[in-house]
Amino acid sequence: MLRRRLICLLPFVSLAAAPAAASDKKAETNVGQYVDLQPVAMPIVIDGQLVNYIFVSVRMNLTASADTSRWRAREPYFRDALVRAGHQTPFTLANDYEKIDVPKLTASLMRTASAITGPNVIRSIVVTSQVPSRRARAPRS
Repeated sequence: MLRRRLICLLPFVSLAAAPAAASDKKAETNVGQYVDLQPVAMPIVIDGQLVNYIFVSVRMNLTASADTSRWRAREPYFRDALVRAGHQTPFTLANDYEKIDVPKLTASLMRTASAITGPNVIRSIVVTSQVPSRRARAPRS
């Protein structure tokens, strides 16, 4: 008798589990909505003289509706845009030759990356690491 009741309830239990499985799939699609750029050497130029290079790693966070695989395939274009911007107008800090001006870099990359992707694709840009190629003396006051 108990076995019959369990067999009759089995379809209802499977229907109740379906919405939970659907919400898990939806959560999985939002995981990994970013593009990591390979490290890029950014020049530190003072008065026309190359002082140092900073190796920068950048993560571009995408919106939930963005096609991640499409934009990861375009990673060389984003990296090229960053290199061009860094050599055109170096992201140099006046008080430290071992770091870059992060707000200036993120604003510049946001402009150029949005031109590549179009609107409403990139949510934010984060500099994940900065490693100087060598120790540079602090600027004199």
